[in-house]
Amino acid sequence: MASQQQFVDFIIEQINIPEQISYKKMFGEYGLYFGDKMFALVCDNKLFIKPTLSGREYINDVVEESPYEGAKPCFLIEEKIEDSIWLRKLVEITVQELPEPKPKKKKGGA
Repeated sequence: MASQQQFVDFIIEQINIPEQISYKKMFGEYGLYFGDKMFALVCDNKLFIKPTLSGREYINDVVEESPYEGAKPCFLIEEKIEDSIWLRKLVEITVQELPEPKPKKKKGGA
């Protein structure tokens, strides 16, 4: 089941950092970005945050699940999804710990 745009919009509103948060549609699901760092996936209208040590400590009672078959487990956020302050803090903690994205290779030869 593909995620709904309204759910993605809700998540972005909850995080409430509009100048930094964006999304990209991927195969009917969505990747959430802070600047150019992907920090979460929205799959089947569920929010999956990339796992980090600091995020695990902040969440405390972690629920991990794969967002799709074959994917690495992520933190499944369900109960606290409506707690905007808590969710924003989790995103900030996560993004701070995630590595910088690798530079994209140029297409073509040189």
